[in-house]
Amino acid sequence: MPARIPNTIDKPSFTDSQVFVECDDLIVSKTDLDSRITYANKLFCYYSGFREKELLGQPQNIVRHPDMPRAVYYLMWEHLKQDQEFFGYIKNRRKDGGFYWTFASVAPVYENNQKTGYLSVRRCPGDSAIAVVEPLYRKMVELEKTLPKEQQIPMTSAILWKAITKEFATYAEFALSL
Repeated sequence: MPARIPNTIDKPSFTDSQVFVECDDLIVSKTDLDSRITYANKLFCYYSGFREKELLGQPQNIVRHPDMPRAVYYLMWEHLKQDQEFFGYIKNRRKDGGFYWTFASVAPVYENNQKTGYLSVRRCPGDSAIAVVEPLYRKMVELEKTLPKEQQIPMTSAILWKAITKEFATYAEFALSL
């Protein structure tokens, strides 16, 4: 039997190779209600390193980087369930194992007064924002690794809220202030 060629979509490896999003670029994707990608613009393909046909039909989390705390995605979904736009800093993985940081805006999409999916528009984050967010996320992920799954989101959310509520009422206020 011939050796199986590893599929980087199934089992990605990760590197410290960072690609920087250009300040004028907008990375856009659209998903259905189950978060499967239905549209990916050329810049999403470019920065993620995936071809469009590799992205379409895949869950949006195909680009989820393990350095992202689960609590941030939980917060995003809580906003989306309430038909609120989510703003946040996201570290995405590339197909080649590298990564890129973005400032994301994710919002529900409605067609004929019915929610049909979600639109995500990502842009270049400021270096000063990443300098604040990256150590916070790292602390959250490190704690996640030590906890049972059912405790990860509540406990790491507490770290996030402790950092934010010193100056801001919401994560969106925090994210937009950086």
